[in-house]
Amino acid sequence: MLTRRGFAGLASCAICGITDFIATEAFAQGAQPPAAGGVTRKILSQIDGPAPGYTTIIMDVTIEPGVSIPRHTHPGIESSYCMEGGGGELPVEGQPMRIIKAGEAFQIPPETPHAGGKAADTKTRLLINYIVEKDKPISKPA
Repeated sequence: MLTRRGFAGLASCAICGITDFIATEAFAQGAQPPAAGGVTRKILSQIDGPAPGYTTIIMDVTIEPGVSIPRHTHPGIESSYCMEGGGGELPVEGQPMRIIKAGEAFQIPPETPHAGGKAADTKTRLLINYIVEKDKPISKPA
């Protein structure tokens, strides 16, 4: 499980499923992140590794229509699969604009600014896998 330190400083991220966490709030071991800002997150799995100093988190994320996402980065790799909905833009620095669609997957390299595009008109559901450094916030504004 992630510690308070591991989740301190979380910033908004809807495409990545981590929107509207309060920067100074951490949730207890085994507890789910709070729902806020049109995004519902459910941690499905969380484990230390794959290497010392890293943690892997798998989340099921629902994003309501019209939710706009601030630009941000992660201290590790984000791998996402759109299970339903989509239609929103995913601008990733250094890459062509992408429109998220059900049945498609995408990855974001570590520390790469992304999000901030046009919001989807329909509810979107993502399965997100983060492999991030344990001692850093999972997300920060870019």
